[in-house]
Amino acid sequence: MTIRPIGIILNGVTGRMGTNQHLVRSILAIIAAGGIKVSDDLVLMPEPILTGRNLAKLRALSELHSTSSSGTLRYTTDLAEALNDPRNLIFFDSSGTLQRGGFVAQAVSAGKAVYCEKPTAVTTSEALRLARLCEQAGVKNGVVQDKLWLPGLRKLQMLKEQGFFGEILSVRGEFGYWVFTGEVADQPAQRPSWNYRKQDGGGIIIDMLCHWRYVIDNLFGEIASLSCLGATHIKRRVDEERRAYDCTADDSAYATFQLTNGVICQFNSSWNVRVRRDDLLTVHVDGTQGSAVAGLRSCRVQHHSSTPKPVWNPDIDSGIDYFGNWNVVPDATTYDNAFKIQWELFIRHVALGEPFRSSLREGAKGVQLAELGLRSWAERRWIDVPPL
Repeated sequence: MTIRPIGIILNGVTGRMGTNQHLVRSILAIIAAGGIKVSDDLVLMPEPILTGRNLAKLRALSELHSTSSSGTLRYTTDLAEALNDPRNLIFFDSSGTLQRGGFVAQAVSAGKAVYCEKPTAVTTSEALRLARLCEQAGVKNGVVQDKLWLPGLRKLQMLKEQGFFGEILSVRGEFGYWVFTGEVADQPAQRPSWNYRKQDGGGIIIDMLCHWRYVIDNLFGEIASLSCLGATHIKRRVDEERRAYDCTADDSAYATFQLTNGVICQFNSSWNVRVRRDDLLTVHVDGTQGSAVAGLRSCRVQHHSSTPKPVWNPDIDSGIDYFGNWNVVPDATTYDNAFKIQWELFIRHVALGEPFRSSLREGAKGVQLAELGLRSWAERRWIDVPPL
């Protein structure tokens, strides 16, 4: 058997998301599983190297996650050196959004395949510039669109392909949870403070509408227009150094999307809600023949034949159990980590030329939707979504 090494530069993964989802649960998990088996004769084996500005953080991360299966986890603060190493074929960026353009340009100049966290930028023009940069240089490129591989959403896609819904009428998404302000020492904020500062690239519209774009595009149809209202509900928070700061970015968004096929989608996103639903994200789909509610992993359905017949009467308690008559969609397969699945697809794309749908141009569509959402909020009106 041939084991083909695939050098991967992991830039800016010392943060929570980069460490947990990309390093530990994706790249190191692939290594621990023995690589990506292509055939009986070929395995693709990631060989990561950590890059960033803080040597102490890189060293600590390497020491913590170097194992017998992965070996000593390489690291360096010299990105140029890592990019010049011919062993490294892929550059992955999980740094701050505002710094991404410079890093991507360096990687493209070095001829590396480029894979990025979303959003790829905070403006559509910059996101398109990065996509064109890769396209013109002929380097393979991609953006993280992890939610497409969540078990709950995969079950929705399966139901749609089976014709379970009949004609889909509407979709309602609810996302969010309570992020502590950090004012109480024993309740530190569970999101980085930059998320709440517009000048640092923060804001829930730029963060979450990028997700809703690819979810809607792939599961329900093309977006024709949108209306979005944002809010900064909590005005002051406390940062990682216990310093109070003013929140300048939106922390909640209430968006409605009209699709070209007539489906209406509504997505609420907030870091200021206390959860009383099945999961941190729920997507409720109603169709002429059936409905479904999916969370991150689970999915429940109610067919037309088992739909109760309510009668409006606010003067007496309803005898209907509205949480009843819903059936759990069973796990038809084993569901792996969503980030890991997409990493494997991108590595196969780079090494073998297999198709990869989540390009930087697709990522630019998400930035476009977020930018139009901000414009809709500012102008308090519906906005058409032009093709990119």
